[in-house]
Amino acid sequence: MSLSGNLTAYRIMATIVGVLLVVLCLIGLPLHYGYLVSDAAWLAKDSGAGWQLGADISQYLGVAHGWLYMIFLLTAFLLSRKAAWPMPFTIVTALCGTIPVLSFWAEHRATKLTRVAMEASAA
Repeated sequence: MSLSGNLTAYRIMATIVGVLLVVLCLIGLPLHYGYLVSDAAWLAKDSGAGWQLGADISQYLGVAHGWLYMIFLLTAFLLSRKAAWPMPFTIVTALCGTIPVLSFWAEHRATKLTRVAMEASAA
């Protein structure tokens, strides 16, 4: 696969993993564990529809995120070798995929570095 193809695969996986992580951490887990303080019956812990929605989001998106994160790591590693990223940059980029919202910054940073490498190899 070309460097451009690796970059596209990485960007797609980074976006998918980042969105799933944000939904999981900022919506699913607070609903599931009752962190959203409210007197609303639908948020009642262990019985309300909001709690059930949070439990479903946590269960299904958590598993999906875990599997997709492994694919993300693979695409990040392949891109890092093809674009000759320094090892610390590669590790930080991979770890940023575990922190909500920070993964989007890491994807932007990695894309910028890779595009510089693509321009350098084209010249």
